[in-house]
Amino acid sequence: MEILAFGVTADEKPLLERAFSGEHEARCLEVFLTEDTAPIAAGYEIVSSSVNADLNARVLHILAAGGTRMIAQRSTGFNNIDLDVAGRLGMTVGRVSYYSPYSVAEFAWTLAMAVNRRIVRASIRTRDFDFRLNGLMGRDMRGRTVGVLGTGKIGEAFTRIAHGFGMNLLGWDVAENPACTALGMKYVDKEELFASSDLISLHVPLLESTHHIIDAAALKAMRDDAILVNSSRGGLIDTEALVTELRAGRFSGIGLDVYEAEAGVFFLDKSLEAVEDDTLARLVTFPHVVVTSHQAYYTSDAVGQIIETTVRNVADYLAGRRSENTLVPGPA
Repeated sequence: MEILAFGVTADEKPLLERAFSGEHEARCLEVFLTEDTAPIAAGYEIVSSSVNADLNARVLHILAAGGTRMIAQRSTGFNNIDLDVAGRLGMTVGRVSYYSPYSVAEFAWTLAMAVNRRIVRASIRTRDFDFRLNGLMGRDMRGRTVGVLGTGKIGEAFTRIAHGFGMNLLGWDVAENPACTALGMKYVDKEELFASSDLISLHVPLLESTHHIIDAAALKAMRDDAILVNSSRGGLIDTEALVTELRAGRFSGIGLDVYEAEAGVFFLDKSLEAVEDDTLARLVTFPHVVVTSHQAYYTSDAVGQIIETTVRNVADYLAGRRSENTLVPGPA
């Protein structure tokens, strides 16, 4: 059977093709799965989507009409899929519930240290043979306080690195992680975490309850010289409110690997086009802000695990099995 995979990067393609070689094979497309591209899937029973696919009701109806019965999403997040509609259409939907948490946790720390030590600004200067230190002063992390919003697998990995730096650990989550408390983490309410942290890193999923969990009030509660890092989901932060605070001269550094309106922008080359998103355009002009294109997960280890799990999800579907990765089981 041939599986149609949307949103496949050049690095990912040989890994995906090799993983499906043998009994099945993968046809890999760079384009994302949207309403415009969904008709390409006509005749494919199994479709694999990327995190930036738009699987709304209209797209799902197009897929179902073309014969698609299984969607294998190559990500942990699934807020881009209308699961209720998929269920009504009799589709099976699977995701990757686990991959290397270290890939994201390490990248979150990469962003934190990049903005703290002004790495991007320093690199741009030295390319022009400007070796002055003015404006490049950072801070030691040892002895300072980190606030970890969300202490699941990724948050725990991030906390272990913070513990290695010798930081004071604050955490917030709906349930405490014993591994984090064993490291000395103190769980507090969000307001105390915002007010007391020198560095805040976001590791919660995007749900209705967490949408804009970093809103205008939360931003105002943070220290003026705080560092804020988001490597989870863009919708956790009210970006317009963030820009307002940045324009007021607040925060020591902002590291963003995700953006709430990233669909249709991230993973694409927009360098020759006019920027239509005024908020994003304004955001990237601040010298102490670093924006990357949703690449925190992008290590050979994590991508390899994602692909392995996707192959298993397809095998489970064909065998009529369910697993912890099954979001919508489809017809019995």
